[in-house]
Amino acid sequence: MTSPNTHVLTVSCRSTRGIVAAISGYLAEKGCNIVDSSQFDDVDTGNFFMRVTFISEENVGEEEIESGFMPIGEKFGMVYKFHDSAERMKVLLMVSRFGHCLNDLLYRWKIGALPIDIVGVVSNHFDYQKVVVNHDIPFHHIPVTKANKAEAEARLMQVVEESNAELIVLARYMQVLSDAVCKKMSGRIINIHHSFLPSFKGANPYKQAYQRGVKLIGATAHYVTEDLDEGPIIEQDLARITHAQSPDDYVSIGRDVESQVLARAIHAHIHHRVFMNGNRTIVFPASPGSHASERMG
Repeated sequence: MTSPNTHVLTVSCRSTRGIVAAISGYLAEKGCNIVDSSQFDDVDTGNFFMRVTFISEENVGEEEIESGFMPIGEKFGMVYKFHDSAERMKVLLMVSRFGHCLNDLLYRWKIGALPIDIVGVVSNHFDYQKVVVNHDIPFHHIPVTKANKAEAEARLMQVVEESNAELIVLARYMQVLSDAVCKKMSGRIINIHHSFLPSFKGANPYKQAYQRGVKLIGATAHYVTEDLDEGPIIEQDLARITHAQSPDDYVSIGRDVESQVLARAIHAHIHHRVFMNGNRTIVFPASPGSHASERMG
């Protein structure tokens, strides 16, 4: 179990001498013990990223630690945030008619392997209403057509605000979100799709891959931006296939990979291990000694 006094500090700024010393020295002065630390200097951009997990051994409150850190943050021009590890992120799931990712996430959440608060599920169909309601999770049916797209997105944002959702997960939600929604929720929407793009667009990508004799099936989880399916990548994986497998096998294997990749991307995000770096991301790995849910693969 995570200690109630465990916190995470995330930092990004321009790279310069003394950042690590300033952070570690300050935490030590506040009676905190660093239990995990990751950092990265991007030599191409000159940006610095750091994630520190620490325990307040003298029960100093997070507000006091954060307020005292302000001069250090200002000195180095940091974008920083303190996170209480005991607080679960509020997540809104969205799905259309392919339920493999939704079912996988619900199962991981139910057994405690996915430490989030699912505040609702939004769908433009009723296919998974019963499944969601049986988990005692609010289900929101928001149909989307060309004529009502603006109204549908207004309703979606109302659900986000009323549920205090901090993250939206597109668990195979097949409607394109508007630029306005993408900008408003920048860095807070994760999407999953097969990794055949841009080669096999449109319907039946797995059948197209089969017909071309593709030997690798992959999946990509990324943040959603105004550029369709081109947002900063968080997680990817692949599976090798052979000539003996059918188009249906391709689909089955692809869905398994999608489910695993999406779950890992969510884990990285909720544990504050992902940093935006222009069109790329910095993703720090879970430490070997971290909580079991963070090591989930």
